[in-house]
Amino acid sequence: MADTLAPVKPAKLIINGEAVDAVSGETFTTFNPATEEPICAVAKAGPEDVDRAVKAARAAFETGPWPRMRPAERQRILWKLGDLVLEHADEIARLETLDNGKPIFESRQIDIHTVAGCFHYFSGWATKLTGDTIPVNPAWFTYTVREPLGVVGAIIPWNFPMIMVGWKAAPALAVGNCVIVKPAAETPLSAVRIGELALEAGLPPGVLNILPGPGSTAGAALVRHPGVDKITFTGSTEVGKQIMREAASSVKKVTLELGGKSPNIVFADADLEAAVRGAYNGIFYGKGEVCAAGSRLLVEKSVHDEFLAKLVERARRLQPADPLDPKTRLGSLVNETQMKKVLGYVEVGVGEGAKLAAGGSRQPVNGKGWFIQATVLSGVDNRMRVAQEEIFGPVLSVIPFEDADDAVAKANDIFYGLAAGVWTRDVKKAHAVSRRLAAGTVWINMYNFYDPGMPFGGFKGSGFGRDLGAESVREYTQVKSVWMNME
Repeated sequence: MADTLAPVKPAKLIINGEAVDAVSGETFTTFNPATEEPICAVAKAGPEDVDRAVKAARAAFETGPWPRMRPAERQRILWKLGDLVLEHADEIARLETLDNGKPIFESRQIDIHTVAGCFHYFSGWATKLTGDTIPVNPAWFTYTVREPLGVVGAIIPWNFPMIMVGWKAAPALAVGNCVIVKPAAETPLSAVRIGELALEAGLPPGVLNILPGPGSTAGAALVRHPGVDKITFTGSTEVGKQIMREAASSVKKVTLELGGKSPNIVFADADLEAAVRGAYNGIFYGKGEVCAAGSRLLVEKSVHDEFLAKLVERARRLQPADPLDPKTRLGSLVNETQMKKVLGYVEVGVGEGAKLAAGGSRQPVNGKGWFIQATVLSGVDNRMRVAQEEIFGPVLSVIPFEDADDAVAKANDIFYGLAAGVWTRDVKKAHAVSRRLAAGTVWINMYNFYDPGMPFGGFKGSGFGRDLGAESVREYTQVKSVWMNME
């Protein structure tokens, strides 16, 4: 299915309310991973551009109208931005699919509504940020005020670029911060477009800046800049560690949402048909390039073979196809490097003794693209690399377990702690097991669901701090205590 729409225009930086070229004049090319063809040129942000953006955001925060605006006015502007995202849904979704390779069904029917929902939901928090009066002494008036931090740097990944703009920018902006978003160089287009729409919605200059460019230069400069008060990052654990080290030099606040190797646990008493669907969507949605993907499927031994057969049959029917076709459900991985990494893990798994039950190979569409078949590895031991390391692709490791204690032990025997799933008809078991799992999110008889009102983030090596919900609002504010002598 050829893309017959108009070519994508070159993308620029959004700094201080304007679309501008990089100071260096440099650009880079973003590619369509499904066709391996160039999409457009993108302005390449460098340290000088980061400095420009930080100064603009700093001025907007310290002397501009945004933090001093009536909260109801900030609410109105952010709500309008959510509306504009919906009005331009087809355009933004196409950019996302061209840039990332994910099916247009996901971009248009799911991701767009998530972004708009974030701006709509968090717009309401602008009018609901309150402090407390604290009865310390009758002779004093003592209270707290919750205030914005200042300038927030948001470094977002390539797997859900437009969603991450909503997750990071919406709560930070709602409470009066100014934001600089550094989208991944692989997928900058949707973030730039949302930045343009933010200006149309009425955000003052400098309040939201978008800086596409390499993480090693633009991202590193943002983390090191003394004018940035906080870094919020979603990405790999290794980069998260680097950010922590760099942020320490200027005592920046940091929140990190890092990798995952999430267990999806199926007990014998579960609705197996529903659990098969949940396991399937848990790993193959988003091509498996999902930090919370249910990449470890733990199945109780008494139903293991039956469950595996049903899942494998379903996985084999899922075929890579043109991401712009609305019927496609498995798109292209983001680039060749990621494809080779994923295929390398499949090879490692088989070498360790796992069995290739489905998929396992590259499968180009029309002779091109970084497509991989939906892959299922059975006979996996929990200590294998494919059970311990994040693959970040459509590869599922199936691990048998004996009972609830064994399931919990295997689920928690991992460096990560981002998410988990539990499938059972036993309500007591569901809640008992979920309490024992070291994971920031546990889905019971469902998987991979999100809402702007529910916090999301990890335990252990999956990071700290939270996106979404009231918890994320707290992440972008600080508390001031005020004492007044009334005598």
